[in-house]
Amino acid sequence: MSLLDFLPAETASPDETLALGERLATILQSGDVVALYGDLGVGKTHLVKGIARGLGLDDAAVTSPTFTLINEYDSDLPLYHLDLYRIERLDEAERIGVDEVLYGEGACVIEWPERIEPLLPPYTLRFRLTHLGHDRRRIEREESL
Repeated sequence: MSLLDFLPAETASPDETLALGERLATILQSGDVVALYGDLGVGKTHLVKGIARGLGLDDAAVTSPTFTLINEYDSDLPLYHLDLYRIERLDEAERIGVDEVLYGEGACVIEWPERIEPLLPPYTLRFRLTHLGHDRRRIEREESL
């Protein structure tokens, strides 16, 4: 399955966003980095929960690491979930070991990646989530910034 087979997409409920994340998980491999761009409340964490579910994890255990900054979930393909909303400078990200997960053995999914844009690998998969009203979201591939 190719990424282009299901994007751009619109979801009309949190469950549909979870299902899209599950499909995205099917193409992830060790070393992949996924950057999720979008405003607060647009569904980034729901998409990560779906990715986790697609990797065989309990999506109920997935929470946004707003204060811990990085959560690691153990599966056949380890999942690193970063929420960099509170990061203000690149050196802060470097101090918490972002490089280790960006270039690690698992798949890395980042909320608020614009905070560390210069550190992102060139092969990063970038997705823009846009709120369309009510529970509707649009998820599309974003070209490299």
